[in-house]
Amino acid sequence: MSINLPLSLLAEMVIFVKVVEAGSFSGAARQLTMSPSAVSRSISRLEKALAIRLLQRTTRKLRLSEGGEEVFKRCLEVTGAAQSVMDLSGRFTQEAEGLIRVSVPKAVGRYVIHPHMPEFLRRYPGVDVQLILEDRYVDLIDDNVDLSLRITDQPPPGLVGRQLFVIEHLLCATPQYLAEHGVPLQPEDLLDHSCIYLGETPADARWKFRQGSKSVTVGVRGRYAANHTGVRLDAVLQHIGIGSLPYFTACQALEQGLIVQVLPAWNFIASYHGAAWLLHTPSRYMPPKLRVFIDYLVDRLAQEPVRPLQEAGSSCAASGISGQGTKKPAR
Repeated sequence: MSINLPLSLLAEMVIFVKVVEAGSFSGAARQLTMSPSAVSRSISRLEKALAIRLLQRTTRKLRLSEGGEEVFKRCLEVTGAAQSVMDLSGRFTQEAEGLIRVSVPKAVGRYVIHPHMPEFLRRYPGVDVQLILEDRYVDLIDDNVDLSLRITDQPPPGLVGRQLFVIEHLLCATPQYLAEHGVPLQPEDLLDHSCIYLGETPADARWKFRQGSKSVTVGVRGRYAANHTGVRLDAVLQHIGIGSLPYFTACQALEQGLIVQVLPAWNFIASYHGAAWLLHTPSRYMPPKLRVFIDYLVDRLAQEPVRPLQEAGSSCAASGISGQGTKKPAR
């Protein structure tokens, strides 16, 4: 076979891999910014050139034929090799430059990531950053983002990354509110208080606590609920009640003495918690712009008070954060 024929089919091989990975012509078309009919024609050209039926088409989904499975394995090797070639450009480019698109949950982006962006932009003048603040699930490929910060126990299949910090929650109120309504000494005392909670599901009003081997769940109530941590902080500061807050949101107000921690002897288990991971697709050669961005955040957040010390009740003490390893966004 002439070498010209395989070369002319490289585009079709890439499209075939995308169709299999997406599970449909329309899904592959969206990723490739092509029309479904153009994708279908490419698959037909590849089938004709190879004289092999690659896909079994049904009304609901596509399925690889026996020959298609073998072809897919080989095409996957071809696309992987092509990606490795493209990755070399980043390996031999010494300067960090270009645009980074980063998806971040709203509260984490506003309170944790954004404050560090001005210094990053000053330090790396060749790098631009687009911070995308969304609480929805973001697909790195479909949504064309370079990095995604997710709250998860470990990176999901197909992604790798660095753990930035662990999100922990606590209950807070103003000294004025507690002076007027009393200080809860046990979780059950919250039944006599106005509590400010997330309010998205019934579970958000069932606050769970742990102290050693003892666990307690209290069904709280209150006149105000909000699914944004900044709004809940403001509600607490307005003396509306006792609010559940991520530590990174409450930290500054705690340090200033505007609010205090409620039930500090108990571990408050929020309905959403976990580690914040900065994730990306695996690549043998990471572009310098991504490497410096990730290293910068890991270094800065290791010095930030994004989680309380075990013994900290109302102080804003920093703790060491490091390591590598999807839950509901911290709101």
